[in-house]
Amino acid sequence: MLKNIRISLVLLFICGLAYPLIMTGISQVLMPDKANGSMITDEDGNVMGSELIGQKFTDPSYFTGRVSSIEYNASGSGSGNYAPSNEALIERTKNDIELFVQNNPNVNKEDIPADLLTNSGSGLDPHITPLAAEIQIPRIANERGVSEEVLLSLIKEHTEGRLFGIFGEPRVNVLNLNIALDEL
Repeated sequence: MLKNIRISLVLLFICGLAYPLIMTGISQVLMPDKANGSMITDEDGNVMGSELIGQKFTDPSYFTGRVSSIEYNASGSGSGNYAPSNEALIERTKNDIELFVQNNPNVNKEDIPADLLTNSGSGLDPHITPLAAEIQIPRIANERGVSEEVLLSLIKEHTEGRLFGIFGEPRVNVLNLNIALDEL
């Protein structure tokens, strides 16, 4: 019995204290930005957000990201996990389509990219497809008085390619894109 308690205490120390401290120390030395949440700060050092977590942009002069059923609350990721036939999902989607068309009158509802109407698995995805960003150009150009060519160039500049050239899809981080938009 005493032997089992000693083994448990040793394993508790190794797995619960030593290993996490060592890994935290290594990550702080090798990649401190990522270890601290990939935070984006302004010139004054104020945190504007994380590259890893989406944010809700309601001002029509900004690019909007994906829908989040958890309102981008990073304390608990997930989605509603509704079936396509769920009335709450259908109603939410209809409302999102109406709002998008209202804010983007030059876009037909059948042309809205799916990623602007659907949750990611975590509800926190900060990325949209380049097409989802490009379809918002006329609204933002009108709101900000910036040419559509400048905005298209900005999107292309902030488009991340596939991982290793083969995994995933090209994507645009909405927060980084909106920060660059403010810097114009």
